[in-house]
Amino acid sequence: MIGIPTNCPPPATPRRRAAGMTLIELMVALAIGSFLILGAVTVFLQGQNTFRTNESLARLQEDATFALNILESDIRMASYFGLTTRPTKIDNRASQQDSHALGPNACGANWAVDLDRFLQGSNGAYPWTCAADGGAQAGTDTLVVRRAGRENVVPQANRMYIQSWRLQPGSIFTGAAAPSADATSEIHELVVHGYYVSQTSALSTPDNAVPSLRRKRLAVGPAIVDEELIPGIEDLQVQFGVDIDPEGDPGRGVVDRYVAPDDGILDPTDAAFLPDARILTARIWIRARAERPEVGYLNDTTYSYAGVNFTPNDGFRRILVSRTIYVRNARPAT
Repeated sequence: MIGIPTNCPPPATPRRRAAGMTLIELMVALAIGSFLILGAVTVFLQGQNTFRTNESLARLQEDATFALNILESDIRMASYFGLTTRPTKIDNRASQQDSHALGPNACGANWAVDLDRFLQGSNGAYPWTCAADGGAQAGTDTLVVRRAGRENVVPQANRMYIQSWRLQPGSIFTGAAAPSADATSEIHELVVHGYYVSQTSALSTPDNAVPSLRRKRLAVGPAIVDEELIPGIEDLQVQFGVDIDPEGDPGRGVVDRYVAPDDGILDPTDAAFLPDARILTARIWIRARAERPEVGYLNDTTYSYAGVNFTPNDGFRRILVSRTIYVRNARPAT
């Protein structure tokens, strides 16, 4: 019997042919991958655009609200003159029609001391004789607030103050020497702010003018200085809520109508002037605009408010905000 050698190699097994992707399979895989990448890029770009839009709107909202807050804190204090809220109790005040001039008058005669008009404005025009920095924005209103500072202070040179009493007339004066040393009086700095919208701002470039809310302010000197408050504000509109009932009337202290800031019932030189008319509230509109136009965006919204109808048809995002502000010191003392 012949044996089988044990050292023989095992029989060879058939080799399987190496498998791979066919051209069709490769093209299908590339197509699916391309669709997935395209979808991911589309979602990313949409998310990025949404983020930019929300960020732009949030910034506009923030700017507009900031502007309203500045105006509100000032307007609420209008007609506050220390220990009295009656401008008739302050000597040396003068209307802008009086021949004598007190204080800096770059913006008009007695512009700083016309306390009888503790709130004053214009409708769609820039009325002051002092130049608007960068030029006033066409069609926008102006607003002037006259009041005393919040704190009882020690007077200093080159500033204007109001010394007031509860039961006797007070006085406007300039410098460190008060008219009276009576300890029952209070001395407050005279505060005058004139708000307007400029065509330009610190963010303007040669190819893109960015409007701004600016303020004329009574300052050391005494002098009137011009300062930028916030860029991106392209419109300010104002209306006053007026009570026309005489003192002692049961309806006194309630707004009877809203009027333009230069309405004749508030102007002593106008035939329609009503001596009993008193401003109780101010209604403010602020329109804020983005610094630059947005590619692919068209703003054709019509903004209708305070007698304004504005359709921009441009690429700037905008937001419109408004607020009605109560003048805390407007009601006559009883």
